Amino acid sequence: MIFDLFRNGFTIELVVKLGARLFVLFCVLPIHEFAHAVVANALGDRTAKLGGRLTLNPLAHLDLVGTLMILLVGFGYAKPVPVNSRNFKNPKSGMALTAAAGPASNLVMALLYSVLYWIIYAVMASSGVSNFASYLMQFCFFVAQINVMLAVFNLIPVPPLDGSRILALFIPDKYLYKIQPYERYIVLGIFALILFGVLDTPMSIASSALMRGVMKLAALPFGYGNLVA
Repeated sequence: MIFDLFRNGFTIELVVKLGARLFVLFCVLPIHEFAHAVVANALGDRTAKLGGRLTLNPLAHLDLVGTLMILLVGFGYAKPVPVNSRNFKNPKSGMALTAAAGPASNLVMALLYSVLYWIIYAVMASSGVSNFASYLMQFCFFVAQINVMLAVFNLIPVPPLDGSRILALFIPDKYLYKIQPYERYIVLGIFALILFGVLDTPMSIASSALMRGVMKLAALPFGYGNLVA
């Protein structure tokens, strides 16, 4: 992201995108991790709460390397919320629900900002176009889009991403135990695939399809569903 600014200069679109990335860092990622902590705590595991992670304070959730990645290349991560599955009444379902809370929060945020997008569009349609309103629409769209991308990425069913915790609900424990020692290497491999563009096409297809669905759903109350291609 910052590399684009150096290459192309401070165009309005890039500045809006950078603003959306900063918003994601300080608002979206904390909400994602907070959602994990809330569900874990509700299901009986107080590990996140005792570790100071049951909060919306971004400083409690941001990871230095993950933050730099978002600013530099547009993609990164926050510190994982600590969870002790032994504190759940049903460890596997507890982990699955806790994991699902993160991507679910991203989809809720994507829908919220898509609704804001169409509200601004409706105001512009009735009162005329302004530069500020159009930039605000871009911002809302980028925030919704980033949330969708985060949801799609986190739902990839490989450890230690959220999707693997959900998938684990349907996999026998004997296989899970064999995979656990290699989780760190698997996630490094995933990031390498992303950085080298190997996952660009499948993630783009999935994210684009989901984004269209979210935008269309958000547009329906305003009668703009036919505007979403």
